[in-house]
Amino acid sequence: QFIIGKESTQEEFFHTFNALHSAGKQIVLTSDRPPKEMETLEARIRSRFEWGLMADIGYPDYETRMAILRKKVEEDHIQLDDEILNYIATNIKTNIREIEGALNKLIAYSNIEHTDITLDIAEQELANIIAPEKPREITPQLIVEVVAESYGITVDQMISKNKSKNITEPRQIAMYLCRELTSNPLESIGKLLGGRDHSTIIHGANKVADEYKRNDEYKKQIDSIIKKIKPD
Repeated sequence: QFIIGKESTQEEFFHTFNALHSAGKQIVLTSDRPPKEMETLEARIRSRFEWGLMADIGYPDYETRMAILRKKVEEDHIQLDDEILNYIATNIKTNIREIEGALNKLIAYSNIEHTDITLDIAEQELANIIAPEKPREITPQLIVEVVAESYGITVDQMISKNKSKNITEPRQIAMYLCRELTSNPLESIGKLLGGRDHSTIIHGANKVADEYKRNDEYKKQIDSIIKKIKPD
């Protein structure tokens, strides 16, 4: 996204991209948004961004965070109980730099004070890094994203006109959960879900509600999604 609005940079990038592509080179690009949301990016460059595979890279999960911490202490020959590593991995979920920064802070404290790190010390030293979590705000957008992820589809597929069962079912579940878990008007829910009218939202939500009442397996499926949306 650093090239947005920079015409000369975009021109140079365009020719560089073409040269690498013509030579059969692999090109890897990263950005903080998908190409279609880069409004001031030249169309010819945007189209090239969309040629290849696009993947959303999320935050590292708990297992990955723990593996990173264990690898770090092993490489640096540091003795830290898993209790301490678990505290860091559980409370810092955003990125690797913050995780390693927290670990380095504890290591520095241990070296300066010549003492082992306990959980109490970790909590005290990382208090300015690990803030109490705010309750998660449940929004229709969050619900749509969680449902899409749960069914292995994209949000774009969810809001599309696609009427295949593997898309329609999660879409209707999103309608139901948006109605049940938020106070948003049906019109705004419909707008989020591809511009559908309120009668479509009512029909989809009611269909899911009926199945939820009579099908235990279906109920478990919906309940597991609800737990992802509101884990506590």
